[in-house]
Amino acid sequence: MKLWLTLLLVGLTGCTTAKAPASDAVLVIVTNEDSGDLTLIDAATDSVVATIPVGKRPRGVKLSADGRRAFVALSGSPKCPPSMPDEECARLIADKTADGIGVIDLATRTLLRVLPGGSDPEQFDLAKNGNYLVVANEDAGKASFIDMSTGTVTAEVRVGGEPEGVRFSPDGAEVWITSEQEGSVHVLDAVTRTEKTVIRVGRRPRDIDFAPDGSLAWVTGEVDATVTVVDARTHRPLRTIAMPPGARPMGVRVAGNGTRVYISNGRGGTVSVLDARSDALLADIAVGVRPWGLALSADGSTLYTANGPSNDVTVIDTRTLQVVKRIAVGRMPWGVVVSPRN
Repeated sequence: MKLWLTLLLVGLTGCTTAKAPASDAVLVIVTNEDSGDLTLIDAATDSVVATIPVGKRPRGVKLSADGRRAFVALSGSPKCPPSMPDEECARLIADKTADGIGVIDLATRTLLRVLPGGSDPEQFDLAKNGNYLVVANEDAGKASFIDMSTGTVTAEVRVGGEPEGVRFSPDGAEVWITSEQEGSVHVLDAVTRTEKTVIRVGRRPRDIDFAPDGSLAWVTGEVDATVTVVDARTHRPLRTIAMPPGARPMGVRVAGNGTRVYISNGRGGTVSVLDARSDALLADIAVGVRPWGLALSADGSTLYTANGPSNDVTVIDTRTLQVVKRIAVGRMPWGVVVSPRN
């Protein structure tokens, strides 16, 4: 309770706001892991309109169906980059009181509450009915099911070491979770909350996205620079796409019409654009330092990338596949989402 009250007070008093956009403005919401805040960008002007303190290490971010609230994964676990030995990371002190899922009212720019999120939440997804969410607990090797109305953990399922990517299937019947340690995807039944199968993919899988009709899934493999295409109905890997030299595939987003797949390449500094039908590489766009989070506008005409060490967001015109702007945000931007047009 003390944590909730402290964070709520910060949310109420710590928000800095420029000229507010119109109430029907489309917002780009960015999580900044190192500065502990969200940056709100007016998509019409590509200008920052607010900064909202939310807590420690905000990373994964989702929106409610109506776009009025943002949900943000917060973690008090120390940052342990891949180059850090496990023994050294284990000696760092974690603040478990900071773990949770922050709920932000985007109209008032306030942190309303912090839901439990299990240990070290990183990525998560909202159920299609909006009643619960599923969180990857990276240091615990579990997925937590969180009831939105009661704010309680209703189930925990083991999903392999270092789970990260979380995505509901388009029909909401399944939730897929990547295990970085195992090089696999654990497929859970969203109703029974039990494991249905395990799919082997590339090394250190980071993210997942589906074709709009739910027929295919794309899973990024950071270490071996691959994207695995999976038959989402039979759970069978179909083929492996080798990404360009230097790529470290991280985030993945499939265009709303299903024709393209966008891949952020982390330390490779680019976004690769794939033809969803032929797997052909249509473009490899330099965007910034270590892009991770990706988001598409509702009409698919604009792509946004969160570029960690360069502390900015890149705006890409998907019709020309050209960078049109880079927007300075907080420190170490991680995730990004775009609100629907009202």
